[in-house]
Amino acid sequence: MFKLDNDFLQKVGLGDLPEKLDNQKPVMLRHIYKELEGRVGERLASQMSEEQLLDFEGYVQRKDEGGALQWLETNLPNYREVVSEELAKLEGEVASGAKQIME
Repeated sequence: MFKLDNDFLQKVGLGDLPEKLDNQKPVMLRHIYKELEGRVGERLASQMSEEQLLDFEGYVQRKDEGGALQWLETNLPNYREVVSEELAKLEGEVASGAKQIME
């Protein structure tokens, strides 16, 4: 669906982050992933009923990624659009702050 990797960092202007110095690239990628996950989660949760939210949280708590994905495909078929939209927003934000991050 999407990849947060060195190519992503290059695209947003962070490709020159030192890889070995404090593992800056992996740290930055984890930070971006967590931010994306939080934003997508908030948007999807706002579309769920209380029952759906509890049902979906059960998959997350059991660390059943396959079940959670299937649940999303069945109950929130627009979830891929939400991910794409939030990734595009985040990509723009990171790109606009890349110069400050690199300093």
